[in-house]
Amino acid sequence: MSTIITPADVARQELPGFQGQLIGPEDGDYERARSVYNAMIDKRPALIARCSQPADVASAIRFARDHELLLAVRGGGHNGAGLGTCDDGVVIDLSLLKQIEVDPDARTVRVGGGCTWAEVDRATGEHGLATPSGVISTTGVGGLTLGGGIGHLTRKHGLTIDNLLEAEIVLADGQTVRTNPSEHPDLYWAIRGGGGNFGVVTSFHFRLHEVGTVIGGPTFWAAEQAAEVLSVYREFLPSAPRELNGFFAFHIIAPVPPFPEALHLRKVCGIIWCYLGSQEGAAQAIAPLLAALPEPLINGAQPMPHAMLQSAFDGLYPPGDQWYWRADFVNEIPNEAIDIHARFGGNLPTIQSGMHLYPIDGAAHDLGSADTAWSYRDANWASVFFGVDRDPANANAIRTWSIDYQQALHPYSAGGAYVNMMMDEGQDRVRASYRDNYERLARIKRSHDAHNVFRVNQNIRPTDD
Repeated sequence: MSTIITPADVARQELPGFQGQLIGPEDGDYERARSVYNAMIDKRPALIARCSQPADVASAIRFARDHELLLAVRGGGHNGAGLGTCDDGVVIDLSLLKQIEVDPDARTVRVGGGCTWAEVDRATGEHGLATPSGVISTTGVGGLTLGGGIGHLTRKHGLTIDNLLEAEIVLADGQTVRTNPSEHPDLYWAIRGGGGNFGVVTSFHFRLHEVGTVIGGPTFWAAEQAAEVLSVYREFLPSAPRELNGFFAFHIIAPVPPFPEALHLRKVCGIIWCYLGSQEGAAQAIAPLLAALPEPLINGAQPMPHAMLQSAFDGLYPPGDQWYWRADFVNEIPNEAIDIHARFGGNLPTIQSGMHLYPIDGAAHDLGSADTAWSYRDANWASVFFGVDRDPANANAIRTWSIDYQQALHPYSAGGAYVNMMMDEGQDRVRASYRDNYERLARIKRSHDAHNVFRVNQNIRPTDD
């Protein structure tokens, strides 16, 4: 009886200097190692290369190329479309690259490619510092950054990529390079929004800002008042001071503290605030909106550490739920779009499902559409429609609701979407999300990855020129 030689067996023979872990389907921790945040994704890679240093990453890339195996890269594993894993190929798992070095005097931080934002927030928060990130702190630094990075600090301090000073990246040929405005500037331009198309980033260097205590939390109204609230919000937020960030949301109030029991499971609309300043300043900034609307069910903005606000959704969205989402960039919110929002937002399919409209004006508008790979500098919001539930039996319902909601609103969108919030929606959708920057990205892709080794992503195909 012949013994079956697996890719993991071959890797152990061919990569004797690999310092991390090489995990195959035959290993006891394979099932845990292959799992990702979205339980709707169920893929079985032939090899998971858990890398502990850039040299491990280079070895794993060469191994995948030498054996003509599909290659995926996973940081935090949060990608909704499951683009951090693959069937029958090699997954580069960066979760061991956890180094964080804060320089409080220079207001910078170096972050390993396997860190989550929770880990970064804790380290920088000790010094009253932060850099823009997302709104769920278990998200990986790498995926969020390379796609752009929208979060609570965006209106004041820009996107995450606007605060990326440099990165160390392992290219498709296994070479490790440093990229910044003076070293490999084309690559530096491309990775600021171009996703994981150009290599594996093992280290990020970010600018930090003074962000200690923020005034954060929700103001909620009944979902039946959504049209009125959104009509006021669309006019108010773009004219608000940059210190005030507030994203519009539909949710069902979870039956947990600190929410009053009388509001548990109530469908609501509202705004999740983050104000950089005093409580008095926050009240003054928000006052014009509140004056124009009925009394809210909850007005919960209060002082808290930035890291607490960043982690506020973590408990509601733990790993292992079923997820399906769609997204669009938005310039304006006409009355017709408001009516559609009110209809779908009032019919959330499950308690965890929802819709967010993230502001991307303010400091995000200080750069032009060609200054980074992120093209939609003229958009005012990034919308995301997310169906979520623990029960696989509800997968079709949450998928259908998300798609129907997005398709109904798409005629009122700017055309493309934030790539971090897209599913696997086809090449035309990728092109639309980069607009005029796509051709430049395709040329840079050809220079650094002509064979499209890094294609398990929102893929930018190398130009034929």
